[in-house]
Amino acid sequence: MDIKTDRDLYNPNSEYVHIFGVRHHSPAAAMHLLNFLHDVKPKLILIEGPSDFNELIKDLMSKKIKPPMAIMAYTLKAPINTVLYPFSLYSPEYQAICFARDFGCQCEFCDLPSNISLSLEKREKEDDEGSKKSIKGEVYKKLDESSLDMDDETFWERVMEQSKDYKAYMQGSYIYGRSLRELTLEGNKEDAYNLVREAYMRKVIDSHIKSGTAAKDIVVIVGAYHIAGITPDLEPMSDKELKSLKKIEIKKTIMPYSYFRLSERSGYGAGNHAPAYYELLWEALLKGDVEHHAFSYLSRLAESYREYGGLVSSAQVIEAVELSYNLAKLHDSTIPTLKDLRDAAVTCMAEGSFANLAIACAKVEIGTKIGSIPEGLSQTSIQSDFYSELGRLKLDKYKSLTAQELRLDLRENIKVKSESLAFMDLERSFFLHRLRTLGIDFAILQGNKQEKATWSEEWLLRWTPEAEIQIVEAVLKGDTIEQALAFLLKEKLSNVSNIREVMSVIEEAYYCGMPSALSLAVETLQGIAVDAAAIVDIADTLYRISNILSYGDIRKLDRKPLEPIVSQLFLRSCLLLPGECVCDEAASVEIAKAIMLLHEVSVKQEFLDISRWHRTLEEISKRDDLNTKLSGIATAILIELSKISDEEMSVEMQRRLSRGVPADLGANWFEGLAMKNRYSLIARLSIWRQLGEYIDSLDDEEFKRALVSLRRAFADFDPAQKQSIAENLAEIWELNALSVAEALATTLNEEEVEKLSELAEFDFGDI
Repeated sequence: MDIKTDRDLYNPNSEYVHIFGVRHHSPAAAMHLLNFLHDVKPKLILIEGPSDFNELIKDLMSKKIKPPMAIMAYTLKAPINTVLYPFSLYSPEYQAICFARDFGCQCEFCDLPSNISLSLEKREKEDDEGSKKSIKGEVYKKLDESSLDMDDETFWERVMEQSKDYKAYMQGSYIYGRSLRELTLEGNKEDAYNLVREAYMRKVIDSHIKSGTAAKDIVVIVGAYHIAGITPDLEPMSDKELKSLKKIEIKKTIMPYSYFRLSERSGYGAGNHAPAYYELLWEALLKGDVEHHAFSYLSRLAESYREYGGLVSSAQVIEAVELSYNLAKLHDSTIPTLKDLRDAAVTCMAEGSFANLAIACAKVEIGTKIGSIPEGLSQTSIQSDFYSELGRLKLDKYKSLTAQELRLDLRENIKVKSESLAFMDLERSFFLHRLRTLGIDFAILQGNKQEKATWSEEWLLRWTPEAEIQIVEAVLKGDTIEQALAFLLKEKLSNVSNIREVMSVIEEAYYCGMPSALSLAVETLQGIAVDAAAIVDIADTLYRISNILSYGDIRKLDRKPLEPIVSQLFLRSCLLLPGECVCDEAASVEIAKAIMLLHEVSVKQEFLDISRWHRTLEEISKRDDLNTKLSGIATAILIELSKISDEEMSVEMQRRLSRGVPADLGANWFEGLAMKNRYSLIARLSIWRQLGEYIDSLDDEEFKRALVSLRRAFADFDPAQKQSIAENLAEIWELNALSVAEALATTLNEEEVEKLSELAEFDFGDI
């Protein structure tokens, strides 16, 4: 069917509304549409887009907006659903809005309101959970198969982007849209949804005509697919039908967008493969030079290729330009497409390998462009709060697509007069931690370059449109960043199941500067600590709280509320620990870490019952029914605390390392002893003399039992410590210290390594 026999859609003198079918984000569509609008001089422009977005059109007309940007509606109840309409500079819809602004004609969106479309999409997702197929994917696959290029993107560019005038473009767009409808799978919910949308658009058109606007003064801009659905012979949606459609509560906003998200690689279905490349096409159309994009693309590709280490000459670029035009001619085209240009570049500039050009192509074709929205323009309350905080904390310059480092010094700056400036970096830290905890990808904590510099933080700040979306989504939790975080932390506390999870909330509240949330988390910890908890969890929690107490002054923390719960958990640890030390080797690894952590806590916090901790260590050290490695660790800590004299240590060594004790248990005890306070052990010559005598007393089978644990005990000693041990052994054996050190440092041969490996896997229970 020829389009002219159906309706002369592209005739400026048409008596029905003028329907201009477009492809979203098409520079040719935008240029031909502008020419068409100049000829028609409409009084009303209707654009495919949610009609409840009309309140945002005035903002979209602002000359301060820098595309790409997007308008988004989102639901207020979890899970959040969104409807997103992105605009690039060359989007025909955006250019139509700019035309309406410059020429003073009325402009509206005419599609189904977002509060209805989101409700319909939510119902469809619930009905098709886990089984929905990609209808659009199937359609475009069939279209590819019918195209000589086997690619609908190239087909569109070769045919539509090279249309000579708007009449040819409109005719081609109608045929393209009709082909899409014919290829669509019949009887699916996506088709039904589109029919509802088109019925609503017809209702909007009909309403304006009845209100007195002549049909010939109206231009309707829709995707090519919908052209056939906007005809005078089809009934518009009735008021009763509209009333029957379920609505859902939503909010709307305008946000910056990026070329990456606009590209199909980010998952946006209505995007194009190469947003930055299509901007080159738009620039060519504005210049009136249809060949501009080819030279610009290949020269930029060569420049980018050189940046990544590629070697390409000007002659190769010229050859690529010539080849791209020859490739275009093979497809009966006069202007090369992106596919032609890329094929020519690979052949002439990259030795036939696309892999060599892949990174450069991504940069030139997709680009890194990001849009901007003036502050206060159609923002949600939480967006306004975010930008207000950026200004207050002087972080505006970090709102950039390029990652920038920021180092914070959390200490008071005594060189300034005002308190706000004195603690500026601390306030920045609170703000950045709040964003990080809310899942807003603007700030990444890098850690500290100076070890143990608790007053210093290293951040990496980088702005992305995703962060803007995350901020908008956070409005579900509160109207400001602080309120949203308070809600999130309270929500986390209501779902905790163990003290580690509560501790995570305590740390988040502490780093985010949220005293109220911190108090609530401490109350939750007090309640949950009454229940049974593993000693490793208690030790980990105590160690983390202890760090907060030790460095709390930096973040203006009131430590008093935390001290009682620390005392309570510490007492509980002392009561539980001896019983937990009755364990196997696998469990002893974690218990050993717990003992170390608990001891660090006891040293740092003076308000704790230290004498109780010492009695607990003494019990573990002396008992013979516990894991001997853990008894060894307890003994090592007591030595460090000067709670064991040399005589007592000698007696304990004789008791633990005697012929009456299985060799592996004795060696295991020494392994635990060597895990702590090594220099103190090395300094006691009597210990090494007793160890030597013990090893000498073992027979071959007993030595095999002891060897694995002993080798493990010395594995982590550093070279200086090993040298000191060698000197001790030399004195005991009356040998030359250098000779002993050389013998200890000798690398094992393959046979020795193999024997040790066999021992490590040997079942000593069979001996």
